[in-house]
Amino acid sequence: MDAKKKDKEELDVKVGNIVKFDDMIGKVEKINDNSVIVDITINEHFDEHEMFEKTVVNHKRYEIIDDKTE
Repeated sequence: MDAKKKDKEELDVKVGNIVKFDDMIGKVEKINDNSVIVDITINEHFDEHEMFEKTVVNHKRYEIIDDKTE
């Protein structure tokens, strides 16, 4: 494993955290090796007819804005 890579256990993100990316926010539902799967239906401008409910975001592309978990 590359020394720069972090294991899942070393990542700050947890399931239930709210993250910000690309002018959107999402709730983390699953943590993968290189990314997280987030539910973006919590966005005010979410349009179910034009957008998917979930998306994949690379660990390098998001910022944790609320670290509360359920």
